[in-house]
Amino acid sequence: MLKTPVAVIVFNRPEFAARVLKVVAQAKPRKLFVIADGPRPESPTDIENCAATRALFDELDWECEVNRNYSEVNLGCAKRPPSGISWVFDHVEEAIILEDDCVPDVTFFRFCEELLSRYRDDHRVMNVSGSIFRREPVQTPFSYCFSQLPFTWGWATWRRAWRYYDVHVSSWPQLRNTGWLAGIAEDEGAIRFWTDIFDQAHSWQGETCTWDYQWVFSCWLQRGLSILPRDNLVTNIGCGEQATHCFDSDDPGSNLPTSTMSFPLTHPPAAFPNLEFDRASFREIVRRSIPEPPPFQRRVRNLVSRLSPPVVKKIYRSLSG
Repeated sequence: MLKTPVAVIVFNRPEFAARVLKVVAQAKPRKLFVIADGPRPESPTDIENCAATRALFDELDWECEVNRNYSEVNLGCAKRPPSGISWVFDHVEEAIILEDDCVPDVTFFRFCEELLSRYRDDHRVMNVSGSIFRREPVQTPFSYCFSQLPFTWGWATWRRAWRYYDVHVSSWPQLRNTGWLAGIAEDEGAIRFWTDIFDQAHSWQGETCTWDYQWVFSCWLQRGLSILPRDNLVTNIGCGEQATHCFDSDDPGSNLPTSTMSFPLTHPPAAFPNLEFDRASFREIVRRSIPEPPPFQRRVRNLVSRLSPPVVKKIYRSLSG
């Protein structure tokens, strides 16, 4: 059985939550925390779907202490996950955390458990990630690497790290024009991207619609490192019509193939960020943030890109009369 507590964050997607729970059941954690948001008043199907999602955790087929934190009202993406995570760390020192659309390989749990133990007292390390957010593996001879990017599609952390979480990114106005961000992101496109993100997170204050960008800021403020597996141990299945943010089922980060981690783990000799991976990841995050054109425009663009220059000129002359 898994000694490390597992927290699962759910809402109104019982079919997704069931897939996550199926793998959690294979790991058999001794202690399970269930964090659930309440139904939205403007969505009549939420009452039934939220109830069906919560019912999944009523009868588990392994011996487990189940702790429930169910909101009767809808708190939204900014308040429900972090308030639930804070509740978890009111009870335990460390935990593995999964949202209802993040399906892990079963080895993800042992990976997190071993590294939570190994780096428990190393305050430079604030996050253990299960996803690397791309298809190509990290180029490293070790089982994992260190990064500046705390990905949260399946992750783990300690109470000692979560205490720095700040949903309002309160320190951002003092840091914005100091060059602090340039010391992390380096690339100009990435600096602009994260400046916009933190501007919005600070100006939203209590009305924010995300929680994870604030975790990135909190980790960066402490110069914290994240552990990333060599390849994805978790895949996100939630992009599409039922998503809160990513409605494109063809999103490049969606449904990434997962690998099985081999044990015993091969550890890096020192905790330094893999700058080559980080630089490539910063560029990829910025690229994905640029909206895709509508389907018709995309088809026209693809068609034109396949045409030879003489054909393009001929079309142009015919259109211009």
